Amino acid sequence: MQFGKLYLIPTVLYEDAVETIPPYILDAVKDCSVFFVEQEKTARRFLKKLWREMIIDDYQWFTIHKAEAEVKQTFIQLLQAGKNIGIISEAGCPGIADPGQILVEAAQSIGVTVKPLVGPSSILLALMASGMNGQCFQFHGYLPIDGTERKKKIRELEADSLKRNCTQLFIETPYRNNALINDLLQSCKPETKLCIAVDITAATESIKTKSIRQWKQDQPDIHKKLAIFLLQA
Repeated sequence: MQFGKLYLIPTVLYEDAVETIPPYILDAVKDCSVFFVEQEKTARRFLKKLWREMIIDDYQWFTIHKAEAEVKQTFIQLLQAGKNIGIISEAGCPGIADPGQILVEAAQSIGVTVKPLVGPSSILLALMASGMNGQCFQFHGYLPIDGTERKKKIRELEADSLKRNCTQLFIETPYRNNALINDLLQSCKPETKLCIAVDITAATESIKTKSIRQWKQDQPDIHKKLAIFLLQA
């Protein structure tokens, strides 16, 4: 049985920043006949920007989060039928703080060739620009919504960072950014470093690392902006 290949196709972090996508991504797109995506409308628009001549309706499209067990079964069947598949998330790299991991796991379990492709990752770009420890780092996704639990978690991350010399990375829903910043400034020690990376790859990109003491003197307003936060004690 000749299985198809699985391509993990990175997409833009900012819609107009198509220049961040390496040219070889287009070769992978052209080698696929099926796409499993987080949002079909966004993925179609992205691929059209890469390849204007693409005839969207010539391809099979599946949404990752709809009827997940059924989608996973269909995914495996298509690979076993020799179809080359591309996975695309909403921003950045599939499987890295974005959907796709479960399907990649399924592909690995049946021995399919998995091809990860280079593209923008907010986690790596923020870490590169932060000046923080890139030898030991940990991504936590979203912190607790409850204020008390969130402050407790922040103190735990700070203590762990100090103990292991580890950079702690996390994100927040854009409309809660300022509340998270308030909790960070209230909970962390003055000398702890905080990097706030906003609108990565956009014209409005801002990536700044300061001590908690310095941030208190110049507290930013990033309400409803896409951001990632890095902490090192």
